Amino acid sequence: QVQLVESGGGLVQAGGSLRLSCETSGIIFRRVAMGWYRQVPRKQRELIATITSGGSTNIANSVKGRFTISRDNAKNTVYLEMNSLKDEDTAVYYCKATTTSGNDFWGQGTQVTVSS
Repeated sequence: QVQLVESGGGLVQAGGSLRLSCETSGIIFRRVAMGWYRQVPRKQRELIATITSGGSTNIANSVKGRFTISRDNAKNTVYLEMNSLKDEDTAVYYCKATTTSGNDFWGQGTQVTVSS
């Protein structure tokens, strides 16, 4: 059974930092691409960052220069380092795993709230 469990969300002041983690199980982690998304009420889920099995990354323009995605294959975990947080970064953050066969698996989400 595939499981993705996000953690690290919370309340932070504007300008602060958080690191989100997404620990996976039930998949061959080193072979999957991983992504971080976020969603606010009444809006579509937004792609924030991706990292391939080989470690290549892409970051959305909205967070480029502030957010970093990384992975630790030994821990089956992907991270999202978020710095210089702004009010508009408030959202529920989700991680997603995409297997080589094209199947997607999602975590349950973790809330990030940035207060000014």
